[in-house]
Amino acid sequence: MPFSLKVSSKFNRIAKKLPAELKAALDTEIRAIQANPSIGQMKTGDLAGVRVHKFGFYGHLYLIAYEVDEGSETIYIYALGGHENFYRDLKRYLKT
Repeated sequence: MPFSLKVSSKFNRIAKKLPAELKAALDTEIRAIQANPSIGQMKTGDLAGVRVHKFGFYGHLYLIAYEVDEGSETIYIYALGGHENFYRDLKRYLKT
């Protein structure tokens, strides 16, 4: 059984403004993360425990930040965005 998803309000705010084609691609990537939570690269330092999955869409690179709770089999999706300032903004969001 795939992991259950918990999505942050930050992620929802960004995702609802996306074009339909990008939403469809995002949905595919979320399903891939749900089927295999270790697909993303594990981060270290300030973002220890957070994984980031990268995917391309029409020549642009998008990143999805998430955390996996193995005990409750839940994936917490925090943020979506391009590479520019992504990690800085993610650190700020996780501190609040």
